[in-house]
Amino acid sequence: MKLEKRRKLAKDILKYVGDKENISSVMHCMTRLRFVLKDQSLVDADEIKKLDGVLGAQWSNGQFQVIIGQWVADLYSDVCQIAGISEKDTIEENLDKDLTPKKRGFGAIIDAISGCLVPVIPIVVGAGMLKVVLILASLAGLLTPKDASYIVINFASDAGFYFLPIFLGAFAAQKFKTSMPLGMLMGAILLHPTFIASVTAGTKLSIFGLPIYLTNYSSSIFPIIITVWVMSYVEHFFNRFVPTAVKVIFVPLLTIIVMLPLTLCLIGPIGAFLGVYLTKFIMWLYSTTGFLGVAVLSGIYPLLVITGMHGALFPPMMQSLTTLHYEPIVGVSGVLSNLNQGAATLAVALKSKKDRSVGISATITAILGGVTEPAMFGINLKYKTPLYASMIGSFVGGAIAGLLHVYMYALGGSAGIFGITGFIGKQANNLIDLIIAIIAGMVATFIITLLIFKPEEGK
Repeated sequence: MKLEKRRKLAKDILKYVGDKENISSVMHCMTRLRFVLKDQSLVDADEIKKLDGVLGAQWSNGQFQVIIGQWVADLYSDVCQIAGISEKDTIEENLDKDLTPKKRGFGAIIDAISGCLVPVIPIVVGAGMLKVVLILASLAGLLTPKDASYIVINFASDAGFYFLPIFLGAFAAQKFKTSMPLGMLMGAILLHPTFIASVTAGTKLSIFGLPIYLTNYSSSIFPIIITVWVMSYVEHFFNRFVPTAVKVIFVPLLTIIVMLPLTLCLIGPIGAFLGVYLTKFIMWLYSTTGFLGVAVLSGIYPLLVITGMHGALFPPMMQSLTTLHYEPIVGVSGVLSNLNQGAATLAVALKSKKDRSVGISATITAILGGVTEPAMFGINLKYKTPLYASMIGSFVGGAIAGLLHVYMYALGGSAGIFGITGFIGKQANNLIDLIIAIIAGMVATFIITLLIFKPEEGK
Protein backbone atom coordinates (compact mmCIF):
# COMPACT_ATOMS: atom_id res chain seq x y z
CA MET A 1 0.00 0.00 0.00
CA LYS A 2 1.30 3.46 -0.93
CA LEU A 3 2.39 5.80 1.85
CA GLU A 4 -0.35 8.39 1.25
CA LYS A 5 -3.10 5.77 1.23
CA ARG A 6 -1.66 4.09 4.30
CA ARG A 7 -1.47 7.31 6.29
CA LYS A 8 -5.06 8.16 5.37
CA LEU A 9 -6.09 4.72 6.64
CA ALA A 10 -4.22 5.37 9.89
CA LYS A 11 -6.05 8.70 10.34
CA ASP A 12 -9.42 7.08 9.64
CA ILE A 13 -8.80 4.28 12.11
CA LEU A 14 -7.83 6.79 14.78
CA LYS A 15 -10.98 8.76 14.04
CA TYR A 16 -13.27 5.75 14.46
CA VAL A 17 -11.66 4.48 17.67
CA GLY A 18 -12.38 7.82 19.34
CA ASP A 19 -9.14 9.64 18.46
CA LYS A 20 -5.88 9.48 20.37
CA GLU A 21 -7.49 10.80 23.58
CA ASN A 22 -9.45 7.53 23.86
CA ILE A 23 -6.39 5.27 23.50
CA SER A 24 -4.79 3.75 26.58
CA SER A 25 -2.31 1.72 24.55
CA VAL A 26 -1.84 0.33 21.07
CA MET A 27 0.34 -2.52 19.90
CA HIS A 28 0.40 -4.96 17.04
CA CYS A 29 0.96 -8.65 16.40
CA MET A 30 1.67 -10.30 13.04
CA THR A 31 -1.58 -9.19 11.43
CA ARG A 32 -3.57 -6.96 13.80
CA LEU A 33 -3.55 -3.56 15.43
CA ARG A 34 -4.56 -4.06 19.07
CA PHE A 35 -6.11 -1.11 20.90
CA VAL A 36 -6.84 -0.87 24.61
CA LEU A 37 -9.38 1.95 24.85
CA LYS A 38 -10.72 4.07 27.68
CA ASP A 39 -14.31 4.29 26.46
CA GLN A 40 -15.36 1.36 24.27
CA SER A 41 -18.66 3.03 23.34
CA LEU A 42 -16.80 5.58 21.18
CA VAL A 43 -15.63 2.90 18.73
CA ASP A 44 -17.42 2.68 15.38
CA ALA A 45 -16.47 -0.86 14.36
CA ASP A 46 -18.80 -0.91 11.35
CA GLU A 47 -17.12 2.12 9.76
CA ILE A 48 -13.66 0.66 10.40
CA LYS A 49 -14.65 -2.59 8.68
CA LYS A 50 -15.63 -0.59 5.58
CA LEU A 51 -12.19 1.04 5.23
CA ASP A 52 -10.11 0.00 2.26
CA GLY A 53 -7.19 -1.99 3.62
CA VAL A 54 -9.00 -3.31 6.70
CA LEU A 55 -9.74 -7.04 6.61
CA GLY A 56 -11.92 -7.04 9.70
CA ALA A 57 -12.34 -5.75 13.25
CA GLN A 58 -13.46 -7.33 16.50
CA TRP A 59 -13.39 -7.11 20.27
CA SER A 60 -11.29 -9.80 21.95
CA ASN A 61 -9.98 -10.04 25.52
CA GLY A 62 -10.76 -6.38 26.20
CA GLN A 63 -8.88 -5.24 23.10
CA PHE A 64 -10.27 -3.74 19.91
CA GLN A 65 -8.42 -5.57 17.16
CA VAL A 66 -8.20 -4.23 13.61
CA ILE A 67 -7.11 -6.94 11.19
CA ILE A 68 -4.71 -5.58 8.57
CA GLY A 69 -2.44 -8.33 7.31
CA GLN A 70 1.28 -8.57 6.66
CA TRP A 71 1.98 -4.82 6.48
CA VAL A 72 0.47 -4.10 9.89
CA ALA A 73 3.86 -3.01 11.31
CA ASP A 74 4.06 -0.12 8.82
CA LEU A 75 0.52 1.00 9.60
CA TYR A 76 1.24 0.72 13.32
CA SER A 77 4.15 3.14 12.91
CA ASP A 78 1.88 5.55 11.04
CA VAL A 79 -0.80 5.34 13.74
CA CYS A 80 1.74 6.02 16.48
CA GLN A 81 3.35 8.88 14.57
CA ILE A 82 0.05 10.61 13.74
CA ALA A 83 -1.29 10.18 17.29
CA GLY A 84 2.00 11.17 18.90
CA ILE A 85 2.30 7.83 20.69
CA SER A 86 5.58 6.12 21.46
CA GLU A 87 5.82 2.75 19.75
CA LYS A 88 7.11 1.27 22.98
CA ASP A 89 5.32 3.18 25.71
CA THR A 90 1.62 3.57 26.42
CA ILE A 91 -0.30 6.85 26.47
CA GLU A 92 -0.83 8.54 29.81
CA GLU A 93 -4.30 7.87 31.15
CA ASN A 94 -6.46 8.13 34.24
CA LEU A 95 -4.97 5.17 36.11
CA ASP A 96 -7.70 5.03 38.75
CA LYS A 97 -10.09 3.43 36.30
CA ASP A 98 -9.31 0.19 34.50
CA LEU A 99 -11.90 -0.43 31.79
CA THR A 100 -10.25 -3.59 30.46
CA PRO A 101 -12.44 -6.58 31.36
CA LYS A 102 -10.69 -9.21 33.45
CA LYS A 103 -11.09 -12.87 32.66
CA ARG A 104 -12.71 -15.03 35.29
CA GLY A 105 -13.35 -18.70 35.87
CA PHE A 106 -12.18 -21.22 33.29
CA GLY A 107 -11.07 -18.45 30.90
CA ALA A 108 -8.74 -17.02 33.54
CA ILE A 109 -7.22 -20.46 34.20
CA ILE A 110 -6.55 -21.07 30.51
CA ASP A 111 -5.14 -17.57 30.11
CA ALA A 112 -2.77 -18.11 33.05
CA ILE A 113 -1.54 -21.51 31.85
CA SER A 114 -1.14 -20.35 28.25
CA GLY A 115 0.68 -17.22 29.44
CA CYS A 116 3.26 -19.46 31.11
CA LEU A 117 3.55 -21.91 28.20
CA VAL A 118 3.72 -19.59 25.19
CA PRO A 119 7.19 -18.15 26.06
CA VAL A 120 8.71 -21.67 26.16
CA ILE A 121 7.53 -22.52 22.63
CA PRO A 122 10.96 -21.72 21.09
CA ILE A 123 12.55 -24.18 23.53
CA VAL A 124 10.05 -26.93 22.75
CA VAL A 125 10.25 -26.26 19.01
CA GLY A 126 14.04 -26.26 19.02
CA ALA A 127 14.32 -29.39 21.16
CA GLY A 128 11.66 -31.21 19.18
CA MET A 129 13.19 -30.35 15.83
CA LEU A 130 16.57 -31.63 17.04
CA LYS A 131 14.88 -35.02 17.41
CA VAL A 132 13.63 -34.69 13.85
CA VAL A 133 17.20 -33.99 12.69
CA LEU A 134 18.40 -37.14 14.47
CA ILE A 135 15.68 -39.23 12.87
CA LEU A 136 16.48 -37.91 9.39
CA ALA A 137 20.22 -38.40 9.95
CA SER A 138 19.62 -41.98 11.12
CA LEU A 139 17.36 -42.79 8.17
CA ALA A 140 20.00 -41.37 5.80
CA GLY A 141 22.71 -43.45 7.44
CA LEU A 142 24.67 -40.37 8.52
CA LEU A 143 24.47 -41.05 12.26
CA THR A 144 23.92 -44.05 14.52
CA PRO A 145 23.03 -44.09 18.23
CA LYS A 146 26.64 -44.99 19.04
CA ASP A 147 28.13 -41.94 17.32
CA ALA A 148 29.37 -39.14 19.60
CA SER A 149 27.49 -36.48 17.62
CA TYR A 150 24.26 -38.47 17.92
CA ILE A 151 24.69 -38.77 21.70
CA VAL A 152 25.35 -35.04 22.13
CA ILE A 153 22.46 -33.92 19.91
CA ASN A 154 20.18 -36.42 21.64
CA PHE A 155 20.87 -35.18 25.18
CA ALA A 156 20.70 -31.56 23.97
CA SER A 157 17.22 -32.30 22.64
CA ASP A 158 16.21 -34.10 25.84
CA ALA A 159 17.37 -31.11 27.90
CA GLY A 160 14.70 -28.91 26.36
CA PHE A 161 12.00 -31.17 27.78
CA TYR A 162 13.70 -32.51 30.93
CA PHE A 163 14.38 -29.06 32.38
CA LEU A 164 10.99 -27.68 31.39
CA PRO A 165 10.02 -27.02 35.05
CA ILE A 166 12.95 -24.60 35.37
CA PHE A 167 12.06 -22.73 32.18
CA LEU A 168 8.40 -22.64 33.17
CA GLY A 169 9.37 -21.48 36.66
CA ALA A 170 10.88 -18.35 35.16
CA PHE A 171 8.00 -17.51 32.82
CA ALA A 172 5.34 -18.44 35.37
CA ALA A 173 6.98 -15.98 37.77
CA GLN A 174 6.82 -13.36 35.04
CA LYS A 175 3.14 -14.13 34.44
CA PHE A 176 2.20 -14.07 38.13
CA LYS A 177 4.42 -11.04 38.90
CA THR A 178 6.71 -12.69 41.41
CA SER A 179 10.44 -13.38 41.66
CA MET A 180 11.82 -15.00 38.51
CA PRO A 181 14.96 -16.38 40.27
CA LEU A 182 12.79 -18.01 42.95
CA GLY A 183 10.49 -19.43 40.26
CA MET A 184 13.48 -21.03 38.55
CA LEU A 185 14.76 -22.31 41.90
CA MET A 186 11.46 -24.06 42.63
CA GLY A 187 11.71 -25.77 39.26
CA ALA A 188 15.30 -26.80 39.95
CA ILE A 189 14.33 -28.26 43.33
CA LEU A 190 11.90 -30.61 41.60
CA LEU A 191 14.72 -31.85 39.36
CA HIS A 192 17.61 -32.08 41.83
CA PRO A 193 19.62 -35.29 41.32
CA THR A 194 19.21 -36.31 44.98
CA PHE A 195 15.44 -36.05 44.74
CA ILE A 196 15.36 -37.87 41.38
CA ALA A 197 17.62 -40.61 42.80
CA SER A 198 15.29 -41.00 45.80
CA VAL A 199 12.30 -41.30 43.48
CA THR A 200 14.10 -43.92 41.37
CA ALA A 201 15.20 -45.94 44.41
CA GLY A 202 11.91 -45.50 46.24
CA THR A 203 13.67 -43.95 49.26
CA LYS A 204 11.20 -42.26 51.59
CA LEU A 205 11.72 -38.54 52.21
CA SER A 206 10.04 -36.06 54.55
CA ILE A 207 10.29 -32.40 55.55
CA PHE A 208 9.29 -31.05 58.96
CA GLY A 209 7.83 -34.49 59.63
CA LEU A 210 5.58 -34.35 56.55
CA PRO A 211 5.94 -37.20 54.02
CA ILE A 212 7.05 -36.17 50.52
CA TYR A 213 5.28 -37.68 47.54
CA LEU A 214 7.85 -39.36 45.32
CA THR A 215 7.36 -38.77 41.62
CA ASN A 216 9.50 -37.66 38.70
CA TYR A 217 8.73 -34.05 37.76
CA SER A 218 10.98 -33.90 34.70
CA SER A 219 9.14 -32.67 31.58
CA SER A 220 6.12 -31.80 33.74
CA ILE A 221 4.03 -28.65 33.24
CA PHE A 222 1.34 -28.22 35.86
CA PRO A 223 3.28 -28.79 39.14
CA ILE A 224 5.62 -25.83 38.64
CA ILE A 225 2.91 -23.51 37.26
CA ILE A 226 0.69 -24.11 40.29
CA THR A 227 3.71 -23.85 42.61
CA VAL A 228 4.77 -20.44 41.29
CA TRP A 229 1.18 -19.19 41.38
CA VAL A 230 0.97 -20.05 45.09
CA MET A 231 4.50 -18.71 45.65
CA SER A 232 3.45 -15.32 44.25
CA TYR A 233 1.05 -14.88 47.20
CA VAL A 234 3.59 -16.15 49.72
CA GLU A 235 6.33 -13.82 48.48
CA HIS A 236 3.96 -10.84 48.34
CA PHE A 237 2.92 -11.58 51.93
CA PHE A 238 6.50 -11.49 53.20
CA ASN A 239 7.31 -8.44 51.07
CA ARG A 240 4.49 -6.65 52.84
CA PHE A 241 5.54 -7.42 56.42
CA VAL A 242 9.33 -7.92 56.38
CA PRO A 243 11.22 -4.68 57.15
CA THR A 244 12.83 -3.06 54.11
CA ALA A 245 16.35 -3.23 55.59
CA VAL A 246 16.34 -7.06 55.66
CA LYS A 247 13.98 -7.89 52.77
CA VAL A 248 16.78 -8.98 50.45
CA ILE A 249 17.71 -11.73 52.94
CA PHE A 250 14.52 -12.80 54.64
CA VAL A 251 11.91 -12.58 51.86
CA PRO A 252 13.62 -15.24 49.67
CA LEU A 253 14.53 -17.36 52.72
CA LEU A 254 11.05 -17.36 54.26
CA THR A 255 9.40 -17.89 50.86
CA ILE A 256 11.53 -20.99 50.20
CA ILE A 257 10.94 -22.38 53.70
CA VAL A 258 7.17 -22.08 53.25
CA MET A 259 7.14 -23.33 49.67
CA LEU A 260 9.28 -26.45 50.23
CA PRO A 261 6.68 -28.47 52.16
CA LEU A 262 3.81 -26.99 50.18
CA THR A 263 5.41 -27.94 46.87
CA LEU A 264 6.86 -31.36 47.70
CA CYS A 265 4.00 -32.59 49.88
CA LEU A 266 0.90 -31.01 48.33
CA ILE A 267 1.14 -28.81 45.23
CA GLY A 268 3.57 -31.00 43.28
CA PRO A 269 1.49 -34.16 43.70
CA ILE A 270 -1.71 -32.29 42.73
CA GLY A 271 -0.03 -30.92 39.60
CA ALA A 272 1.41 -34.33 38.72
CA PHE A 273 -2.01 -35.93 39.20
CA LEU A 274 -3.60 -33.30 36.96
CA GLY A 275 -1.00 -33.82 34.23
CA VAL A 276 -1.26 -37.61 34.27
CA TYR A 277 -5.03 -37.69 34.12
CA LEU A 278 -5.25 -34.92 31.52
CA THR A 279 -2.99 -37.02 29.29
CA LYS A 280 -5.10 -40.10 29.99
CA PHE A 281 -8.24 -38.14 29.14
CA ILE A 282 -6.76 -37.03 25.82
CA MET A 283 -5.90 -40.59 24.90
CA TRP A 284 -9.28 -41.85 26.11
CA LEU A 285 -10.99 -39.23 23.98
CA TYR A 286 -8.85 -40.19 21.00
CA SER A 287 -9.42 -43.92 21.43
CA THR A 288 -13.16 -43.40 21.99
CA THR A 289 -13.92 -41.00 19.16
CA GLY A 290 -11.19 -42.27 16.83
CA PHE A 291 -11.01 -40.70 13.40
CA LEU A 292 -14.34 -38.92 13.95
CA GLY A 293 -12.91 -36.87 16.81
CA VAL A 294 -10.01 -35.66 14.65
CA ALA A 295 -12.39 -34.92 11.78
CA VAL A 296 -14.83 -32.91 13.91
CA LEU A 297 -12.10 -30.88 15.63
CA SER A 298 -10.48 -30.16 12.25
CA GLY A 299 -13.82 -29.05 10.85
CA ILE A 300 -14.75 -26.69 13.69
CA TYR A 301 -11.21 -25.40 14.25
CA PRO A 302 -11.84 -22.12 12.36
CA LEU A 303 -14.81 -21.40 14.65
CA LEU A 304 -12.58 -21.94 17.67
CA VAL A 305 -10.03 -19.49 16.23
CA ILE A 306 -12.71 -16.88 15.55
CA THR A 307 -13.98 -17.07 19.13
CA GLY A 308 -10.51 -17.41 20.66
CA MET A 309 -11.41 -20.80 22.17
CA HIS A 310 -8.54 -22.55 20.37
CA GLY A 311 -6.24 -21.28 23.14
CA ALA A 312 -7.83 -23.81 25.49
CA LEU A 313 -6.38 -26.61 23.34
CA PHE A 314 -2.77 -25.50 23.80
CA PRO A 315 -2.13 -26.75 27.38
CA PRO A 316 -3.35 -30.34 26.75
CA MET A 317 -1.40 -30.43 23.47
CA MET A 318 1.79 -29.42 25.29
CA GLN A 319 1.09 -31.91 28.07
CA SER A 320 0.76 -34.72 25.55
CA LEU A 321 3.95 -33.73 23.71
CA THR A 322 6.03 -33.49 26.87
CA THR A 323 4.81 -36.73 28.47
CA LEU A 324 3.90 -39.02 25.56
CA HIS A 325 6.27 -37.36 23.06
CA TYR A 326 3.48 -37.29 20.48
CA GLU A 327 0.10 -35.62 20.08
CA PRO A 328 -2.75 -37.20 18.08
CA ILE A 329 -5.50 -34.59 17.74
CA VAL A 330 -4.87 -30.86 18.20
CA GLY A 331 -1.69 -30.47 16.14
CA VAL A 332 -3.16 -32.42 13.22
CA SER A 333 -6.37 -30.38 13.28
CA GLY A 334 -4.56 -27.05 13.45
CA VAL A 335 -2.29 -27.72 10.47
CA LEU A 336 -5.14 -29.07 8.32
CA SER A 337 -7.41 -26.15 9.17
CA ASN A 338 -4.76 -23.52 8.43
CA LEU A 339 -3.85 -25.01 5.06
CA ASN A 340 -7.49 -25.32 4.05
CA GLN A 341 -8.09 -21.67 4.89
CA GLY A 342 -5.42 -20.95 2.29
CA ALA A 343 -6.95 -23.36 -0.22
CA ALA A 344 -10.30 -21.57 0.08
CA THR A 345 -8.82 -18.10 -0.45
CA LEU A 346 -6.87 -19.38 -3.47
CA ALA A 347 -10.11 -20.54 -5.06
CA VAL A 348 -11.70 -17.16 -4.33
CA ALA A 349 -8.71 -15.36 -5.84
CA LEU A 350 -9.05 -17.37 -9.05
CA LYS A 351 -12.80 -16.78 -9.31
CA SER A 352 -13.05 -13.13 -8.22
CA LYS A 353 -11.01 -10.36 -9.85
CA LYS A 354 -12.01 -7.95 -7.09
CA ASP A 355 -10.51 -10.16 -4.37
CA ARG A 356 -7.54 -11.49 -6.33
CA SER A 357 -4.84 -9.42 -4.66
CA VAL A 358 -6.10 -9.95 -1.10
CA GLY A 359 -6.86 -13.61 -1.83
CA ILE A 360 -3.38 -14.43 -3.13
CA SER A 361 -1.70 -12.57 -0.25
CA ALA A 362 -3.93 -14.35 2.29
CA THR A 363 -3.23 -17.71 0.65
CA ILE A 364 0.53 -17.24 0.94
CA THR A 365 0.24 -16.09 4.56
CA ALA A 366 -1.95 -19.04 5.56
CA ILE A 367 -0.11 -21.80 3.70
CA LEU A 368 3.48 -20.68 4.23
CA GLY A 369 3.24 -18.84 7.52
CA GLY A 370 0.29 -20.58 9.15
CA VAL A 371 -1.23 -17.15 9.93
CA THR A 372 -4.90 -17.37 8.99
CA GLU A 373 -6.36 -14.02 10.08
CA PRO A 374 -6.03 -12.36 6.64
CA ALA A 375 -7.61 -15.39 4.97
CA MET A 376 -10.32 -15.83 7.56
CA PHE A 377 -11.38 -12.23 8.13
CA GLY A 378 -10.42 -10.80 4.76
CA ILE A 379 -12.11 -13.44 2.58
CA ASN A 380 -13.58 -16.58 4.13
CA LEU A 381 -15.63 -15.16 6.98
CA LYS A 382 -16.61 -12.17 4.86
CA TYR A 383 -18.20 -14.36 2.16
CA LYS A 384 -19.00 -17.34 4.44
CA THR A 385 -19.18 -19.96 1.64
CA PRO A 386 -15.34 -20.25 1.48
CA LEU A 387 -15.36 -20.73 5.26
CA TYR A 388 -17.92 -23.52 4.95
CA ALA A 389 -15.86 -25.12 2.19
CA SER A 390 -12.70 -25.00 4.31
CA MET A 391 -14.54 -26.61 7.23
CA ILE A 392 -15.78 -29.44 4.99
CA GLY A 393 -12.30 -29.92 3.52
CA SER A 394 -10.78 -29.95 7.01
CA PHE A 395 -13.34 -32.56 8.11
CA VAL A 396 -12.32 -34.73 5.14
CA GLY A 397 -8.61 -34.30 5.83
CA GLY A 398 -9.11 -34.87 9.57
CA ALA A 399 -11.06 -38.07 8.96
CA ILE A 400 -8.25 -39.42 6.77
CA ALA A 401 -5.57 -38.38 9.29
CA GLY A 402 -7.55 -40.04 12.07
CA LEU A 403 -8.06 -43.26 10.13
CA LEU A 404 -4.34 -43.41 9.33
CA HIS A 405 -3.36 -42.58 12.95
CA VAL A 406 -1.28 -39.52 12.12
CA TYR A 407 0.63 -38.12 15.13
CA MET A 408 2.52 -34.88 15.70
CA TYR A 409 5.90 -35.57 17.32
CA ALA A 410 7.19 -32.01 17.71
CA LEU A 411 6.04 -28.43 17.37
CA GLY A 412 7.14 -27.27 13.93
CA GLY A 413 8.45 -23.79 13.31
CA SER A 414 5.19 -22.85 11.58
CA ALA A 415 1.50 -23.74 11.72
CA GLY A 416 1.53 -23.80 7.91
CA ILE A 417 3.14 -26.11 5.39
CA PHE A 418 6.51 -26.01 7.16
CA GLY A 419 4.80 -27.34 10.27
CA ILE A 420 4.69 -30.78 8.68
CA THR A 421 8.30 -31.25 9.81
CA GLY A 422 6.90 -31.86 13.28
CA PHE A 423 5.21 -35.00 11.97
CA ILE A 424 8.46 -36.71 11.01
CA GLY A 425 8.82 -39.74 13.24
CA LYS A 426 10.58 -43.08 13.27
CA GLN A 427 7.78 -44.44 11.10
CA ALA A 428 8.19 -42.84 7.68
CA ASN A 429 4.56 -43.46 6.76
CA ASN A 430 3.35 -40.94 9.40
CA LEU A 431 4.50 -37.99 7.28
CA ILE A 432 3.25 -39.62 4.09
CA ASP A 433 -0.16 -40.21 5.67
CA LEU A 434 -0.31 -36.56 6.79
CA ILE A 435 0.50 -35.37 3.27
CA ILE A 436 -2.29 -37.59 1.91
CA ALA A 437 -4.72 -36.02 4.40
CA ILE A 438 -3.50 -32.51 3.52
CA ILE A 439 -3.88 -33.06 -0.23
CA ALA A 440 -7.34 -34.59 0.16
CA GLY A 441 -8.52 -31.75 2.40
CA MET A 442 -7.11 -28.96 0.25
CA VAL A 443 -8.44 -30.45 -2.99
CA ALA A 444 -11.89 -30.85 -1.40
CA THR A 445 -11.79 -27.29 -0.06
CA PHE A 446 -10.63 -25.84 -3.38
CA ILE A 447 -13.25 -27.65 -5.48
CA ILE A 448 -16.14 -26.97 -3.07
CA THR A 449 -15.19 -23.28 -2.90
CA LEU A 450 -15.17 -23.02 -6.70
CA LEU A 451 -18.59 -24.65 -6.82
CA ILE A 452 -20.43 -22.72 -4.09
CA PHE A 453 -18.68 -19.34 -3.98
CA LYS A 454 -20.28 -16.52 -5.96
CA PRO A 455 -18.25 -13.25 -6.23
CA GLU A 456 -21.42 -11.17 -6.02
CA GLU A 457 -22.43 -12.59 -2.62
CA GLY A 458 -20.22 -10.07 -0.81
CA LYS A 459 -21.93 -7.07 -2.41
